[in-house]
Amino acid sequence: MKKLHSLALEQKEDAKHGESFFPVQKYLTRLASDYPVVTTHWHEEAELTLITKGNCFYQIDLIDYEVNEGDILFIPPLLLHSISLNTSEEIFSETYVFHINFLGGNSTDICSTRYLTPLINQEFSMPCLITPEHPVYASLRRIFGQINSLYSETVPGYELALKSLLLQVIFLLLQYSERNSSSDTGTSSDKLKQVLDYIELHYAETLTVSDLAKLCYFSDYHFMRFFKKHMNMTCVEYINNLRLEKSVELFEQGNSSILDVSLSVGFHNLSYFHKVFKRKYHMTPKAFLKQLEQ
Repeated sequence: MKKLHSLALEQKEDAKHGESFFPVQKYLTRLASDYPVVTTHWHEEAELTLITKGNCFYQIDLIDYEVNEGDILFIPPLLLHSISLNTSEEIFSETYVFHINFLGGNSTDICSTRYLTPLINQEFSMPCLITPEHPVYASLRRIFGQINSLYSETVPGYELALKSLLLQVIFLLLQYSERNSSSDTGTSSDKLKQVLDYIELHYAETLTVSDLAKLCYFSDYHFMRFFKKHMNMTCVEYINNLRLEKSVELFEQGNSSILDVSLSVGFHNLSYFHKVFKRKYHMTPKAFLKQLEQ
């Protein structure tokens, strides 16, 4: 039986989803008061998700969706997306993350050139939220159950069956897809990706709002409003969160010098590092290191 991964706040999208020869991975996600959000991110793979308990908000390509128990979500490759709690105290979901190349997206046959490559290139949009009222919901729910069974049992030839079922998902959703035209949403999404990429590469350096605003050709004021609108947090909060997650990774890798770790991730004030670390993880860095030792 394959290892299931739990997707939480610190799930980074430089993560490897499955293996290169079998790029399919199942994730079990739980959001609650201790982990209330999966921050905005994107990756090369597509996602197929079933909400198994609770309700939440998804933001996909800067569009907000209210999602309820039993709903199915499909997120194409490279689209920005995030998850946050709604009225439920907690939500649970099951997600299959898979690369389109597994379905033949890197081949030269008619299926790739006419459907899969345009999907990767965002040349048409497919429905992201499939509720029980949607015409294909019953079929997708049945397929999701079959995928679950195959992924758990791993009977001989299950890879072939999984590929077939995921292609059926694409086929069903294609019936309700539309050709994309260039829009302001795409431009905003590209700008946000550019900023997030830059922060990921330079988080250990001194980052200013002015530097990030210049990437988008925005004024500082316009950029701060733009970032807060689409990320549901300020730019400083996002950078601090990323730096804190990187610090935890360093601690887990065996780095025990709190000062060295603080400086390595971009916190040049040790007392401030202690303050924000405790606020996020409800313990000091020293207590976290002791917990790791145990």
